[in-house]
Amino acid sequence: MSEETSSNDYVIRVLDNPAAVDAAQWNALLADQPDGTPFMRHAYLVALHESASAVAETGWMPQFLVVERVGRLVAACPLYLKDHSYGEYVFDWAWADAYQRHGLRYYPKLLCAVPFTPVPGPRLLARDAAARELLLHAMAQIAHDAKLSSAHVLFLDDADRAAAAKVGWMLRSTVQFHWTQRDGEPYADFGDFLATLQREKRKKIQQERRRVADAGISFTSHLGREISERDWDFFYRCYTLTYRAHHSTPYLTRDFFARMAATMANHWLLFVAWKDGRRVAASLLAVDMEQGAAFGRYWGAVEPIPFLHFEACYYQPLAWCIAHRMRRFEGGAQGEHKMARGLMPVQTWSAHWLAHPQFAAAVADFLEREGAGVANYLDELNERRPFKA
Repeated sequence: MSEETSSNDYVIRVLDNPAAVDAAQWNALLADQPDGTPFMRHAYLVALHESASAVAETGWMPQFLVVERVGRLVAACPLYLKDHSYGEYVFDWAWADAYQRHGLRYYPKLLCAVPFTPVPGPRLLARDAAARELLLHAMAQIAHDAKLSSAHVLFLDDADRAAAAKVGWMLRSTVQFHWTQRDGEPYADFGDFLATLQREKRKKIQQERRRVADAGISFTSHLGREISERDWDFFYRCYTLTYRAHHSTPYLTRDFFARMAATMANHWLLFVAWKDGRRVAASLLAVDMEQGAAFGRYWGAVEPIPFLHFEACYYQPLAWCIAHRMRRFEGGAQGEHKMARGLMPVQTWSAHWLAHPQFAAAVADFLEREGAGVANYLDELNERRPFKA
C-alpha cells in the first residue's frame, strides 16, 4: 500500500500491487458492469504484474485505486505511473514532445488502462455514477499532488465516458474494426457470411483462402484446457518471432501465459496452422462465452506463407465465431484493411486530464480538430461498406 485518504465516509486507497485488492470484490464490481471483458478480471491484472510483464521495471508502476465504504469495495480501477507511452495504443507522443520542447516534463504520467490491451470496456469499476466520478476526481488529485503532467483513461465504455465528460476531462476518439453477428437471422456458416459481401470482396477472400489451402495448410483449434503446455510453448515462440520481425521486444513473458493457462484457461482460444505434419503458425484469441465476444490478440509464424496471416487471424476466427454463435469479434487496434474482410469501423474513446492550463487548452483545441477529422473518416469508411446493398 502506498497511500490512504478518506473523504466523508469513503476511504480511498492507492495500492502498489494489484494482488492487494480483494479478488472477489474486484470481480463482483466487474460483473456489475454491462460490458465487462476478461482483461479486467483480477487474475488477468495480477498475472501481468506477477509475471513481470507490467511492473515498474518495464515502465508500469502499479498504483491501483480503490474506494471503500464501510469496508466494502464500491469503486476501483487499474492505475499505473508511467514513464513512457509504449503499450497503450492511444498515441500521445506528440504531447510529450511538445512538453519537452518547452522545457517541461511529461513523464511520469498517470494512466488508467489494461496494459498492452486496446480492448474497449469498463475501466472505472463502480457501484454507481457518483463512485465512478469519485475515481476520476481522485486520479486528478493524485496527479496534482504528485506534480504529474497528466492523467488518462484509455478505451473506456459509455458509462466511463459520461462520467469523464461530467467532471470536465477531455475526450478523444479513435477507430477500430469489429465484426458483429447479423441481426435477426445469424449467419449459418462462413459461406453464408461471405454471400453477404460484395462480389469483389468475396472473390478476394476466396482466392486468399485457396492460396493457403494450396500451400498444404490445415488448422486445428484448441479452447481452454484443450491448449496443452506444448501448444502454449509453440504459440509463445510464434509470438516472439512476430516482435523480432519488427525489431521489437515482446511485452508479455512466457510466465504470463502460464498464469493464464492456470487461472483463466477458459478465456483463451488457440488456432494452430499445420503443414506436412508440423506446426507453422499460431494465433491466439481471448473469448468470453457468456458475452459472446472474441478478441483478436496475438499471432506469429515460423516460416513465411502468403496470406497465412489473414487465414489465421481473421478467417479461422470468424468461421469459429459464426459456428459458436458469438455476437462479435474485435480485430484489435487500427487496420483499415480489416473492412474488406467484414469488420466494420467502431469509435473508441479515451479521457484526458492535463495539469498545465496552457497545454490543456492547446490539447483541447487539437482534440476538437482531431475529433472532426475522425468523424469525417468514419463517414467515409461507412460509405465504403463491403456488404451488398
